[in-house]
Amino acid sequence: MRQDVEFSSEGTTLRGHLYLPDEGEGPFPVVVMAGGWCYVKELVQPDYAKVFAAAGVAALVFDYRYMGDSDGTPRQHLDPWKQIEDYKNAISYAETRSELDSSRIGIWGISYSGGHVLVVGATDPRVKCIVSNIPVIDGLSTMRLVHGSLRFRELQELIAEDRRKRFETGEGGVLPMSSTNPNDELVTWPFPEVTDAFVKLKETEAPNHEHFNTVESVELLLSYDAAGFAPRILNVPTLMTVAEKDDITMWDDEIRVYNSLSTAKKRLFIFDETSHMTLYSNKSRLEVAAEQGRAWLVEHLVTPFA
Repeated sequence: MRQDVEFSSEGTTLRGHLYLPDEGEGPFPVVVMAGGWCYVKELVQPDYAKVFAAAGVAALVFDYRYMGDSDGTPRQHLDPWKQIEDYKNAISYAETRSELDSSRIGIWGISYSGGHVLVVGATDPRVKCIVSNIPVIDGLSTMRLVHGSLRFRELQELIAEDRRKRFETGEGGVLPMSSTNPNDELVTWPFPEVTDAFVKLKETEAPNHEHFNTVESVELLLSYDAAGFAPRILNVPTLMTVAEKDDITMWDDEIRVYNSLSTAKKRLFIFDETSHMTLYSNKSRLEVAAEQGRAWLVEHLVTPFA
């Protein structure tokens, strides 16, 4: 059963969907979910949420401020630290729902939000379980690698010019999230397969997706580094899934951070022969990721309390 919900995060109204189990009696454990770069709540996340709800774990999926059905301007602006605040306020909202068990709250993220959940899990003691899928770890090194040295210089020049514009006018610019011709235009993620996958998802399941972001979002990404939070996760069960050929969020960075998690309750699952975008475009791979997440959530939020 899916319900439309809304709650406030630092004065901005966020909107989401709450997936409740069709069977069993509450209060149910719950996993709070949000997406990656330019995600909206309808983009692949329902596939995961339905699997979790069928296993007895409610799922709260929401749009960050500035995105999708949630309020706030500028639109398509991704501030990772405000998104992390949105996660924590979503947890606070879950605590107010009588159908949900506030002592059994998990968090789930993918790509950019796969990094966010490491930060939230390290800093919010209400979190009892973490599922981090193909996480962004270090924004600066990631952007340098995916753009290459010369293109990265152009990106830095664009960011500097945008900062001057914001100082003078109060408004910044935008750039495409990706492109089928990244050699011909500067974009955030220069991978044609990103465009192919997200255009298809917008056409089929996520019409609210917009394929651009503020330039300032990229500047903020360059200051983002989730690695330092992993050693602070001392006793929270943490699952990390990694794609073997992921050159968008850098699987070697991900494995390095997995090894730095302090908790002994951790698991690494590696998808063989899989790219970052395969987890979006290949439903069989998504099903495997959903099953890994389901099993981890049940092991730590359901079974010990049965």
